[in-house]
Amino acid sequence: MRYFEDQSSGELMSVLNDDVNQLERFFDVGANEIIQLIVTIVSIGIFFFVAAPSVAWMAFLPMPIIIWGSLRFQRRMAPRYSEVRQQVGMLNSQLANNLGGIATIKSFTAEAFEAERIGRASEKYKEHNRRAIRLSAAFVPLIRMAIVCGFVATLVYGGHLTTTGQLGVGIYSTLVFMTQRLLWPLTRMGQTLDLYQRAMASSERIFALLEEPVRLSDGTRELPRSAVKGHLKLEGVSFAYHPGIQVLSDLHIDIAPGQVTAIVGATGAGKSTLLKLLLRFYEASEGRITLDGIAVEDIRMADLRDAIAFVSQDVFLFHGTVSENIRYARPEASDAEVEAAARAAEAHSFIESLVDGYETTVGERGHKLSGGQRQRISIARAVLKDSPILILDEATSSVDNETEAAIQQALDRIAKERTMVLIAHRLSTVRNADRIYVLSEGKVVASGNHEELVERNGIYARLWRVQTGAR
Repeated sequence: MRYFEDQSSGELMSVLNDDVNQLERFFDVGANEIIQLIVTIVSIGIFFFVAAPSVAWMAFLPMPIIIWGSLRFQRRMAPRYSEVRQQVGMLNSQLANNLGGIATIKSFTAEAFEAERIGRASEKYKEHNRRAIRLSAAFVPLIRMAIVCGFVATLVYGGHLTTTGQLGVGIYSTLVFMTQRLLWPLTRMGQTLDLYQRAMASSERIFALLEEPVRLSDGTRELPRSAVKGHLKLEGVSFAYHPGIQVLSDLHIDIAPGQVTAIVGATGAGKSTLLKLLLRFYEASEGRITLDGIAVEDIRMADLRDAIAFVSQDVFLFHGTVSENIRYARPEASDAEVEAAARAAEAHSFIESLVDGYETTVGERGHKLSGGQRQRISIARAVLKDSPILILDEATSSVDNETEAAIQQALDRIAKERTMVLIAHRLSTVRNADRIYVLSEGKVVASGNHEELVERNGIYARLWRVQTGAR
């Protein structure tokens, strides 16, 4: 996850699409021509040296010039095509950002600004490409001039040997024809080398992606979902995204099985980072996180994440139907099970009111639905997964008070069967939690149930008074 959070999606798509296509183009066209060229040179060369060794060397005279020119061309072209591929990645990145943020661009009437920015990036790409093509275009005539010299030399010298009787007319006619067969394919050498160099620039980026090291090694211990009790524990856990910038410090949190545990705190307190550690998207810098007494780094990642159903604050829905998005948690689930999960998440009534009900297409990232509707579908998806641990990160932040109350009732029913971890700003959501941990600047500053924390008159009580309007 660290890699994906640090990378531009447009840059990655440039590698996966453009660079792979560039490599494919070379293997489809360039590699075939290289093989044909090698076979032609070897077979015709053998014929030349057997039939007329005195003339053969002239036909091969352009070869050293072509090889020398090709090597020089390759050295000079490599950095230029590398710059072209980098510029393509930057342009794709800007386009991806603009398409993803089109609503923001329109709301700020920034179309002209973005068009100008894309125009500058396009112009920069065009200039880099022009520099590469200019050099490539200069190389092709060099090859052709060398080929013409070799052909003329063979024609003249072979003709002289024929007129003096040293070479038969039939052999001479065949040599003229075979010289064309030998040298003419070399005229495409420039284009082939151009394709090759573009492919090499692309392959560097492809292999850099393939060779990206795996920073988190998978565990070896199997933990089937049926064996999970749901006891999560953090013992002295500290974490920093970057050295020297501590996000979490010496956390001691005990999430009891079968209970509702809430994590609350102001923005930037480290709540979402804590969830990333529980899901092992990142690894703790210090301390130990365990599930049922087993260190999470020892558990197979697939088993660890199978044991946890996660509802993110930033809800992501795939382009497809409502039913497909809920069923994503368990593709084999029946329609009845999908509907039951939707009812548990208080989503069934609004889904039924949609044009095509459960078969309504939600659009990319679910943009056809409201924020509250997306959240309820996300909760339904997590309910359908039916994991022993359910983690909700601000899962009711985009719903109205009436829907929040309905979802809260549904979550109370769901919580009886599993361990639940709630992350929330709205303290009304966590009021009934069995235990609440209060985070401040990456540290646990208080813990207890709602009544205990209110009585202590600390950070939690202050947040509660602000949200309820009490003085």
